[in-house]
Amino acid sequence: MTKIYLGPAGNCATSKDKTTIGSFNHLKEIGLNCQEIEFVRSIYLNEKSAKDVGEAAKKLNIRLSIHAPYFINLASEKKQIIENSKRMILACASIADIINADAIAIHSGYYGKFDKEKTYEMIKEAYLDILDKMKQKGIKNVKLGLETMGKESQFGSLDEIIQMCKEVKGLVPYVDWAHIFVRNNGKIDYGEIFDKLEVLKLDHINSHFEGVQYNVKTKKFVDVHVPINSHPPFEPLAKEILKRKVNITIISESPILELDSLKMKKILEDLGYKF
Repeated sequence: MTKIYLGPAGNCATSKDKTTIGSFNHLKEIGLNCQEIEFVRSIYLNEKSAKDVGEAAKKLNIRLSIHAPYFINLASEKKQIIENSKRMILACASIADIINADAIAIHSGYYGKFDKEKTYEMIKEAYLDILDKMKQKGIKNVKLGLETMGKESQFGSLDEIIQMCKEVKGLVPYVDWAHIFVRNNGKIDYGEIFDKLEVLKLDHINSHFEGVQYNVKTKKFVDVHVPINSHPPFEPLAKEILKRKVNITIISESPILELDSLKMKKILEDLGYKF
C-alpha cells in the first residue's frame, strides 16, 4: 500500500507554540504526518533535547528527517572546510539516530576550481569516511541524503547522485523536484525521474517540493523558493506517485511551509488518496 508523508521544512509557521514539539502537536491537529528538522544554520538540539523530540514524534506518529547545515562543502580547496563539513554531517547523523530520523538532506558541495570528475571523487571519498565513522559510532539506520541541486555551480545533478548512490551503500537521493526543474531550464518529466530512480531499488523516497521564481530579465527559472504554483506543477507528480504506488516523504520548502503541505494533501485526496 502506498504511504505518503507530508509536512514542513522546520517548525510550523501557523503553530502558536513555536517549539519543535509544539510544531508536532500542530501537525497532528491539521492532519499532516512528517517534519524535516532544520539544522541549516545550526545544530540546535543536544542529546537530551533530541531524546524529547524523538519521543514526542514517535508518540504522535510524525516521521522525521533532518536538513544538514547549508555551509557544507565536501569538495573545497581547503582541507579544513572539508573536515568541518564531515564533522557537521556526523553530528547531524548522531542526532538523527537519537530522534529516529531516517535520512539527512545534504548540499554536498561545489565544483569550484575542480572539474566534475575530480569533484565527484572528492565528495565520494568524504562520504565513505563519514559512513565509516557512523559505523564506528553504531549509527545503522540513518541514510545520508544527497540533495539534487538547482544551480549549475553545485554538485548534485540527478544523474550524478544516482551514480554515487549506486556505488556507495548508505547514500540515498534526497530529491528536490523544483531544483531539478530549475537545473533543466524549466522542464520536468516526473515519470522519467522515477524511471531513473528504479535502479536504486528504494523502498522509500525522501523529497522536497516548492515553487520557484521566474526571472523576467534572464527568462529563466531561478532557485528562489516561492509558494507552490505551476513552476513546477504538483498535480502531475501526485498522479505519478499514485500510479506507481510510491512510498514517499514530500517536505514543503515553500515559504508558507505547512500551508502548502495542506495544498498538496488536498490535491492527493482529490485524486483518491486517503491519509
